Amino acid sequence: MSETDLLVNRREFMKRTAGLGATLTGAIPAVAALPNTAATGRVIGANDRINLGVIGVGGRGSGDARSFSRIGQGTNPCQIVAVCDVYQKRVTTNKNFHKCDGYLDYREVIARKDIDAVVIATPDHWHAKMAMEAINAGKDVYLEKPMTHTIDEAKQLVAIMKETKRIVQIGSQTTSAANWRETRKLIADGAIGDIIMSQGSYHRNSKADWLDPYDPVEPNAGPDGKGDDYIDWKTWLGSAPKRPWDSNRFFHFRRFWDYSGGIATDLFFHVAAPINVCWGEAQFPYKVMAAGGLYTFQPTDMHCEMPATFHLLAEYPKGHSLVLSSTMANAQYIPGLIRGHKGSVIMVEQGGFEDGTDHIILRPERSTIDDAYKAKFGDSEKIIPVERTNMDAAHMTNFLDCMRSRKQPTLDAETAAHTLVLVQMAVQSYREGRVLYFDEKTWKVAPRPFKA
Repeated sequence: MSETDLLVNRREFMKRTAGLGATLTGAIPAVAALPNTAATGRVIGANDRINLGVIGVGGRGSGDARSFSRIGQGTNPCQIVAVCDVYQKRVTTNKNFHKCDGYLDYREVIARKDIDAVVIATPDHWHAKMAMEAINAGKDVYLEKPMTHTIDEAKQLVAIMKETKRIVQIGSQTTSAANWRETRKLIADGAIGDIIMSQGSYHRNSKADWLDPYDPVEPNAGPDGKGDDYIDWKTWLGSAPKRPWDSNRFFHFRRFWDYSGGIATDLFFHVAAPINVCWGEAQFPYKVMAAGGLYTFQPTDMHCEMPATFHLLAEYPKGHSLVLSSTMANAQYIPGLIRGHKGSVIMVEQGGFEDGTDHIILRPERSTIDDAYKAKFGDSEKIIPVERTNMDAAHMTNFLDCMRSRKQPTLDAETAAHTLVLVQMAVQSYREGRVLYFDEKTWKVAPRPFKA
């Protein structure tokens, strides 16, 4: 069969997907609680090959697919059997690379009974709907950060995950880095005493590719494109506001509030998720505020709604705070640091956040430590070696292992929801220009404290 034969034109596509639900020319419904179909996936043995479908194969999704493919050639067998995207060029490229099936409609991937799990790397506003449909079809899910586009969606996803007992790993690979695991052990062992403040950053100097380093705009691509240039724009918009075709929105979706939270949801999630895990138990913030702006960048240059410099300050019910900062105009990072009344742990000392580290540092507060502390940890700075790991491979391997064991992964949806609430509250705080409060009993956000 020729490449031309494999390309799906609009009319053939409509006929083939008619039995899967609403047509693509109709409105894609907003996320709502989906009924549990009680579908169950197959029991996967230790040596069984896991079949994966990848939905969304732009820069990040195609990278995820290739990473899983490399892992699958080792002792944890898995294979990519289907890829999907609304952009035909991406479908063609990835199905040829993986020698698998390719689709324009994600529902065809979810409907396949031979697929054990789906990897979802679409724009954020599609995450929840696709994940919940996959779960209700009996599939496990590797869901790229920031998990969902709203707090309400996160609440729904957590409920469905718990009800169905599906494995859901949120794709913030930093959580699987060894330095965070060692930090968690130190904190649990009393090395810093009571936590007072955590801080971190994610800085870049990247005007040219700000927030979207993977996908350059393709001038010939769009809803009127032929062959590989075809993009199903109506489906891509989904539940987001209806707009005429805009290549900047499609290729640089993280610059627009309709589809993303910018720095807060794209970058801060990578820092806040592992810090949250380090505390020993995932915690919701009760108070969040944010600030920032474009500063040196100009809106006309960037075609962007997002701040290029962003700051977040959160307070937690257990009596400690979190400070995060980021700018896209300066690459000088702030080391990941958790402070306690008896000491501090520095997670990254040299290089940068994306470089990882081969050690962490424990610095005692000499004026507040007692003899018992000195006997256990000493009273001077200590360098603690950690294994430098491939974070992507470790995170994805953990997901595959949990599919076999049915144990919870490193960053399951319930744990990740605590970070999702934080970053989405920061987005809302910035956009509304006010401090916000969270009630974890109801998952509600308000501009004033909730009554106890």
